[in-house]
Amino acid sequence: MRVALISAEAVPYSKTGGLGDVAGALPKALTRIGIDAVLITPLYLQTKRGYLETAVIDDLDIDWRGGRYKAKAFYSRANGSPTFLIDAPEFFYRDSIYGYTEDYERFAFFCRAALTLVRLLGTPPEILHLNDWHCGFAAAELFERRRYDPFWAKTRSVFSVHNMAYQGGFDLGELWKLDFASERARNAFALNGYASAMKAGLEVSDMLSTVSRRYAIEIQTPEYGYGLDWLTRLRADRLIGITNGIDYEVWNPETDPELPANYSLADLSGKSTCKQFLLEKFGLPVDLNLPLIGSISRLTAQKGIDLIMQAAQEILETGACLISLGSGEKRYEEFWQSLRDYAPQQVAIYRGYSEPLAHLIEAGSDIFIMPSKFEPCGLNQMYSLRYGTIPVVRAVGGLDDTVEQWDAVNQKGNGFKFTPFEASAFVEKIYEALFVYADTESLAAIRKNGMAADNSWENAATKYLDLYRKAASL
Repeated sequence: MRVALISAEAVPYSKTGGLGDVAGALPKALTRIGIDAVLITPLYLQTKRGYLETAVIDDLDIDWRGGRYKAKAFYSRANGSPTFLIDAPEFFYRDSIYGYTEDYERFAFFCRAALTLVRLLGTPPEILHLNDWHCGFAAAELFERRRYDPFWAKTRSVFSVHNMAYQGGFDLGELWKLDFASERARNAFALNGYASAMKAGLEVSDMLSTVSRRYAIEIQTPEYGYGLDWLTRLRADRLIGITNGIDYEVWNPETDPELPANYSLADLSGKSTCKQFLLEKFGLPVDLNLPLIGSISRLTAQKGIDLIMQAAQEILETGACLISLGSGEKRYEEFWQSLRDYAPQQVAIYRGYSEPLAHLIEAGSDIFIMPSKFEPCGLNQMYSLRYGTIPVVRAVGGLDDTVEQWDAVNQKGNGFKFTPFEASAFVEKIYEALFVYADTESLAAIRKNGMAADNSWENAATKYLDLYRKAASL
């Protein structure tokens, strides 16, 4: 089976969130199970040029807004699978990947360029795997082209929703400029008087997926559907949730080069070394008996930082230490700074993002907190499980799918989760996690359960293969 995956970002070439992790890891996992997979993504100003092998196509000639636009396509295997990066400086050489009023036009162009490139690569793919609103344009274009272009006649589309909150909205009057002039196309994009690229992808794609089983259900509700729940309910028979995996080559405490000591389920002694190194690095008291609670997060309302703010005093009163890695909204950054100033012997912060430090926090922490307001999938809870760190999460999206509530009687489960978006419920689960941490036998059992869980991309890739086969049969 030939599959072309199209994504606005993909690790290691670009990343702003979970979409980049998924799009970078899935093609590699698909390749391992025998799929002829190719990834297409933009070449941004931020992309390291050392990843690029050669300009495979120097004159990628693209129909665009009534004329022709010449771009380039570079080849790479830096993510472990064949990848083509579209080089179009006018669209992608910006100070940041997103955040511009014409983002809809930039990614409409990217989709047109990606489809042009796929055609040049030869045999039509059975599947176009399109990711998030940025690729809604490609879904609509394939939908139109299949009517008159034999090349695309047997190609089917799979559209994956990574975050329903972002829908790629723009003025309906812009559609004709983007070559979506037909009534069919206008109807696909139209939503309450404006155009939505997310809506187009959901409406015309052959199969739909989300990044966790729970999220597939949640986006059919008004609370999480963001005005499109009626459409996801209408197409529920084409919608499936597949929980993301994590790259076990990158996130593996036995081989992780970012750690001062490696460890495994059979020998956890290195985890204490990581904790000591982390405490020393941040200037916190080196008392290995005190619980250490980690947080790695974009500082936004989605991530439940408000609950951490409300619960902070009660957490500190337990004697635990807190380490936060992340940046985002000013009020949340100021909260973490003020908390650190208030309790410098218990709180440490790093404003920004550091991949090596993220690995160290996952390994050195005893407990990891993710009280998200909503979380389509989430990855850090799976990193925590892999590294023997107890996750405390809110039971939404992929957090609910991957974290199993600890059962002290039967010694089953791998973490703690709460449902109401309330600080009291959050604090209660932190207390429960601290009780387990204080009990040697229970701590060993919950760590064993977490580290034994199979959250690999290979496991997820087989489920995507089943989805592709279903789409191809339509």
